[in-house]
Amino acid sequence: METAKDYYVRRMRREDVGQVVDIDREAFPSIWPVPNYRRELENRLAHYIVVCDRGRRVPENDGRPVGGFKRFNSMVWRLLGGDRWHRGDTAIPGQELILGFAGIWVLVDEAHLTNIAVRELERERGVGELLLISIIEMSQKLKAIFVTLEVRASNTTAQNLYTKYGFKQVGVRRHYYTDNREDALLMTTDGLSSTAYQERIQDLKQRYIQKWGRPQFQQYR
Repeated sequence: METAKDYYVRRMRREDVGQVVDIDREAFPSIWPVPNYRRELENRLAHYIVVCDRGRRVPENDGRPVGGFKRFNSMVWRLLGGDRWHRGDTAIPGQELILGFAGIWVLVDEAHLTNIAVRELERERGVGELLLISIIEMSQKLKAIFVTLEVRASNTTAQNLYTKYGFKQVGVRRHYYTDNREDALLMTTDGLSSTAYQERIQDLKQRYIQKWGRPQFQQYR
């Protein structure tokens, strides 16, 4: 099984949009329309990253990358008119394989985690945690004071990961998710620049490397 030593993190590029759209459709098939990621890349408030596997490429399979994307959900999404916003955004065979992506909007001193998603077949391999570490480090570089996010009330696995990285519940958004009107928990970190939080992140980063191997972390500017 691949470990994180095969992974590297970088900023999202325009040529990544096809794979990112596929991952988004797979991870969030019934919540809301897929964001216009091409427009997001032009948004000065938005910052997106991807985790790639340097040893794997998008295969020849009718324009879709591997990762377990459910064809049924794709067809339903098209019938609902989603493809009118993403025509031409398909994965190109031979591209380096993107395993997951995440994005933040930075507003004044807050970095808001807008989405984080991993291919279904790549989960439980450290990709999601690598994305979270990288998003926190990116937020620090962008001078954000704290990071906020919403998470499903039922998603205890994600909540445990966020809690591990210093997020605390500070509120509830009632009926936030449109597919089943489930509540979202609003979570936030303490000050990113505090010595205690920086030491915590560096300790967790080293533990991650010990468990999964050392990925290539990008130095964000």
